[in-house]
Amino acid sequence: MRSIRSKTSVHISVICERNFPCDSHEKFFILTSFMSVMKRSFLFFLLLGATTAIGQYKTIGSIERLDPALDAIISKDAKVEIIAEAFDWSEGPLWIDSRKMLLFSDIPQNTVYKWTEEKGKEVYLKPSGYTGTAQRGGETGSNALLLNKDGKLVLCQHGNRQMAMMDANLDDPKPDFKTIAGTYQSKKFNSPNDAVYRNNGDLFFTDPPYGLEKNMDDPLKEIPFQGVYRVNTKGEVKLLVDSITRPNGIAFMPGGKTLIIGNSDDQKPFWYMYDVDEHDSLVNPRIFYDPPGAKIFEQGGHDGMKIDSYGNVFGTARGGVWILNKDGKLLGKINIPERTSNCALSADEKTLFITADMYVLRVKMR
Repeated sequence: MRSIRSKTSVHISVICERNFPCDSHEKFFILTSFMSVMKRSFLFFLLLGATTAIGQYKTIGSIERLDPALDAIISKDAKVEIIAEAFDWSEGPLWIDSRKMLLFSDIPQNTVYKWTEEKGKEVYLKPSGYTGTAQRGGETGSNALLLNKDGKLVLCQHGNRQMAMMDANLDDPKPDFKTIAGTYQSKKFNSPNDAVYRNNGDLFFTDPPYGLEKNMDDPLKEIPFQGVYRVNTKGEVKLLVDSITRPNGIAFMPGGKTLIIGNSDDQKPFWYMYDVDEHDSLVNPRIFYDPPGAKIFEQGGHDGMKIDSYGNVFGTARGGVWILNKDGKLLGKINIPERTSNCALSADEKTLFITADMYVLRVKMR
């Protein structure tokens, strides 16, 4: 500021001499008045710039419209905003409307983060998926997050290899966990990945090997297949299907009678659909969607998904988030240049949150 002030003094002096006679006192008065105005103007524009920056986020990717029906789901001026970043591998987003907060996992960091519009990202829970004392590598943290009927946080725990409930209030999180399901026929699960509650209170979840340190070749792997399971309200575990090579994302169609499961196997990159009978068994298997023409350079594979109240499917897959209607027709894509892992809808279904590698993203759809 000193150099600016000295240069300004010279300019003021020159102006005075050229336009009207000024003694030293008058020069000083003109100079100080001018500097006062300049200082106030500088502060005004500084504050104006800071104000316009608040609430603005960087954007990424694009929205690709393949069917006019997408316009009723995502407005034409919608953007993909980066609301948080600098994570190792973000996953399992959960919007909690009563707290106006988004929870999500950073699996390698064994941490659940919290994001709010007011404060941005904060550590919410650590450890989140592995509470053991033995040092180990791999993806140890929690993956998908959801709430049970009592509003308790439920976590797919990779490191602990179980479905668990946080035994603490949402407003006072603690790494105290109660096991919902940890074994099938006395054998530990691989690493529960994604989960969804049916409207009768039963919990359905997928169990691929991604949380095991050496994946399929891990010596601690006890179950020879990658299963999809159901835990009823009595805590009884039932194997639903063992033929999907890498079961991953899982979600119910409205009404809870039809289940969709994504397979994150590049050789069989399908979204499978099943009907659920009165015994919670999966029947009438078929392929809901077989994505054609996914470009080999696009990153990602079938991962988490969400389904809105109209049956529209938001599924993370190669290249971003694929949006299909209830009949399996592709309406459009949210193209993202990083690997996308999962997504979550706000309570009013107007906002979509997306976890994508190091980013957490938001699309204000309408």
